[in-house]
Amino acid sequence: MGQGIKKRGQKIVKHFSRISKKASEEGKEHLRENVVDRISHIKNIKLLILEWSLLVLAIIALSITQSFLYTESYATSAYVKGGTYSEATIGRINSLNPLFANTDSEKALSKLMFSTLSAVDYSGHIGLGLADSIVTDDSGTIWTVRLRDNLKWSDGEPITNEDVVFTVHLIQLPTINSNYSTNLTNVQVSVSDDGNLIFTLPTAYANFVSALEFPILPEHILKDVNPTLLLEHTFSNSPITSGAFTFKASQAVGNTGEKVVYLTPNEYYYKGAPLVDSFAIHAYMETDDIITAINSGNVTATAALSPIDADEITATNIYEKQTALNSGVFAFFNTNSPVMSNKLVRQALQQGIDMRSLRAPLGDEEALDYPLLPDQLEVADLPKIPEYDPDAARAKLVSSGITEGQKITLATINTGYFMDLADNLRFQLERLGFSVVLNIMPPGQEFLMTVIRPRNYDILLYEIELGSDPDLFAYYHSSQVSENGLNLANYRNTIASDAVLAMRTTLDPNLKATKYKTFLKAWIDDVPAIGIYRVNLSYYVNKNVRSFSEDVRLVTPVDRFVDVQYWATERATKNRTP
Repeated sequence: MGQGIKKRGQKIVKHFSRISKKASEEGKEHLRENVVDRISHIKNIKLLILEWSLLVLAIIALSITQSFLYTESYATSAYVKGGTYSEATIGRINSLNPLFANTDSEKALSKLMFSTLSAVDYSGHIGLGLADSIVTDDSGTIWTVRLRDNLKWSDGEPITNEDVVFTVHLIQLPTINSNYSTNLTNVQVSVSDDGNLIFTLPTAYANFVSALEFPILPEHILKDVNPTLLLEHTFSNSPITSGAFTFKASQAVGNTGEKVVYLTPNEYYYKGAPLVDSFAIHAYMETDDIITAINSGNVTATAALSPIDADEITATNIYEKQTALNSGVFAFFNTNSPVMSNKLVRQALQQGIDMRSLRAPLGDEEALDYPLLPDQLEVADLPKIPEYDPDAARAKLVSSGITEGQKITLATINTGYFMDLADNLRFQLERLGFSVVLNIMPPGQEFLMTVIRPRNYDILLYEIELGSDPDLFAYYHSSQVSENGLNLANYRNTIASDAVLAMRTTLDPNLKATKYKTFLKAWIDDVPAIGIYRVNLSYYVNKNVRSFSEDVRLVTPVDRFVDVQYWATERATKNRTP
């Protein structure tokens, strides 16, 4: 049986061998007939081959292009988490304690690291910060504040009502001498049984919500610290924070006061942790150094330069973003000085200064005639300001007894448009017969101590913040005539003081408008100041990063940080949902 199977297997192998040999011979014959023998015919159809080859290549190219375009249709470049954002600021950093923030550098750090009960929102109005609600009673003297739930410090400890009470009491101490003390004078704060903060004011204050924009300090860190030693405490150099960022490190650069402070995102920030991995504030002493830093790419952006510095910015990746601020530049007349105490002299300057000429170099800045911004004025039939009339001005000066060559001091700072304005104003004053002594100094502590506080000027060319809501009390009420007050004209007028106080205390918008009109009549007649222009913030920033939104309305320069949690420096390609 085994022999039979073997024979059948051999037959099968021979059979397949014959078939394979036949197929091979037929294949060779087919290849010879259809390929080898036809090669000589290719020259007759080479054009057709070329056309088909090009058609195939075109189909392949179109397929690749379609695939690329389809990918592009659902892919987009978006800002993502990561990177470092660095800002150049002007002014020395002496402390990181926000209660002592005086320079622009310190104010920027305060805004980045510390939250407030109320805060300026995207619209430029005062809204809610750490507070979940802020309401007042009908009298305007009792204000109830409720904190948001689950607020935390950067060390994970809860932010409590006790922190707020502790901070208010600290601010009110004369030894602290904080910039926030004025609006909290004689204000009582307590915690109600239902967990609300109750602020009790000595008199009604319609805009007290803006006074709640002060930084909160952590009681659990500072409760046992002697207030007189607060500046020396480690908190003032390495603070626990409640804002978008928390302190990481600082580095002194040279011995000129230049310093870099490095911040990292606060994971407990109530608006959400920022996108950038770090934020650096580089404090310079001179604007020339800031221009060099911007041009060299050492910093991402700066708000410390003015529009007149635009020609100095040579880096092609930097652009200037201008945004109007709620600030104005005025010429304040010191009504306590021997010359400017004469009302006729001030009225003469009101008519003798050509405002069109004075404002000519200001570019895009908006003219400011009144003590408030145009969008803050809700008064019909505003009192008219006398028009330019140099002959009438000279007649008033003669009547006032001012002699030719009367010496007066004009003080201002050496930044932005101020020097050009001072030169123009000096020229016009000399044309009216005055002998003008210019006192131009860098902005900062020395100017504050030697010029502002002692009111060491006849005329002061200076910028003041006008706030989110109209409140002229600080600048024109007689109680603010002191070295620590902001009544830069030393202006005293009973009618005007009563009017600004009534504007501050009334909750009735119609009554407020009436009182403002009363104040305006006195302001125009007494001429404690002359309005010049509304200030714009010039923000020089790298084109490849995202900073504050173009839709944000700023009240002060540091309000640019209102949406800092969305600022970004890193981009990545992401797929969109079809």
